[in-house]
Amino acid sequence: MIESLEIDNFKCFDHASFQIRQLTVLTGVNGSGKSTVLQALLLARSAFLAGDDHAVQLNGPFGLALGTARDILHWAAPRPEIGIRIQAEESERPWEFGFEVPDREHALSLISKHVPRHPAPGIGNSRGGFTYLCAERLGPRDLLSVSADEPDEIGVGTQGEFTAQVLALREIRAVSRRNAVRKSLQHPGTASPIPRLQAEAWASDIIRPIRITAQLAVGVMGSTIRFEDIGQAGEVIRPANTGFGVSYALPIIVAGLLTQPGDMLLVENPEAHLHPAGQSKLGRFLARVAGSGVQVVMETHSDHVLNGARLAVADDRTLSARDMVIHYFGDDRTSAVGINDKGELDHWPSGFFDQIENDLGGLARARRNT
Repeated sequence: MIESLEIDNFKCFDHASFQIRQLTVLTGVNGSGKSTVLQALLLARSAFLAGDDHAVQLNGPFGLALGTARDILHWAAPRPEIGIRIQAEESERPWEFGFEVPDREHALSLISKHVPRHPAPGIGNSRGGFTYLCAERLGPRDLLSVSADEPDEIGVGTQGEFTAQVLALREIRAVSRRNAVRKSLQHPGTASPIPRLQAEAWASDIIRPIRITAQLAVGVMGSTIRFEDIGQAGEVIRPANTGFGVSYALPIIVAGLLTQPGDMLLVENPEAHLHPAGQSKLGRFLARVAGSGVQVVMETHSDHVLNGARLAVADDRTLSARDMVIHYFGDDRTSAVGINDKGELDHWPSGFFDQIENDLGGLARARRNT
């Protein structure tokens, strides 16, 4: 597992170091570097996969759109180089990636690279084991994409575009270790390990009670997903009529259910389009995934998602307190916030999810002044 990440001369950071735990939560003000941390992990993954090809693309892989190499070089960098170092608990020496930043190029030149003999799982898996779901996931679609990869290697995609295909394939194929949902991630109300049924159970708990049908669309290289409201038997609902919450949250649920110990899951804004209760339950679910041996890094602006993860520690006991860290990105500094086994935070930085108190205080003052 990854223990720490160091970044040099990348975007807003001249130098920064971050603890990484089983569950790492990135939160804070806009434009403060949260996405940059995720992008550093994505660049490290791209550099690992590049092999002998020394060009690491900045636009395209993982849906990245970083522009030119000069666009991502820190303004005060003493030389045109970017460094990323990742320390894994399995290795004495860190992963090290050195990138040269050419003028007006849309790729970085990988000038130095060290990968330990036993690279960290997740980022270091040659195939599979690494999933990134970006903030701009696909909304409701009647027809979704399909991937030509090996069936066991297909994930949900960076926007959730392969979610229907994954559910359909893993129901068609015989239930095996690769196709079944692990016991630790199975919903307590559903005994079947089939991913579609597990996704249905968790989605019903997190979003609203639904049944899911996923099929491959023969002849058009596509896949379809349809829903049925529990309680309205026989009424099949097209995705466009279910709202964005289902389409945005379902890929996260499916991605989590497909994980194996040692995998890595990066998720941006899991709270998007969800009711506060659903946000809390999704935070609780992602903490459960982390507690099952998967390294989860999520960027969120939701105190409900954070509180759901805290409940997973304090109430569900699906994640140990020592395996969770929160990084708060303020206007001028970054703070690491720890948690104890009661779900209590070890400190509360200024600006850290305090807006409700500020607003309620403002309303109280307004009442007094009227």
